[in-house]
Amino acid sequence: QVQLVESGGGWVQAGGSLRLSCAASRNIFSISAMGWYRQAPGQQRELVATISTSGSTTYRDSVKGRFTISRDNAKSTVSLQMNSLKPEDTAVYYCKAYGPRYNYWGQGTAVTVSS
Repeated sequence: QVQLVESGGGWVQAGGSLRLSCAASRNIFSISAMGWYRQAPGQQRELVATISTSGSTTYRDSVKGRFTISRDNAKSTVSLQMNSLKPEDTAVYYCKAYGPRYNYWGQGTAVTVSS
């Protein structure tokens, strides 16, 4: 069974930092690209960052230079370091493991950035 468990969310003032982590089942992590998504209240879920099995990364424009995605293959974890946080970064953040024919989601972790 595939499991993705996010952690690290919380409350922070604008300008602060948080680090999100997602622990994945070993049976899926090594073969999967990983992504972080977020969904703000009343909004659609949006892609934040991705990292391939080889370590190539992509970011949405609004987080470039502030967020960093990384993966630790030995620990089957993917992380999202979020710096210079803004109120508009407030959302529930979700981890996803995906491949050509599958998507698996975590349960999400809430991030609140106060102004």
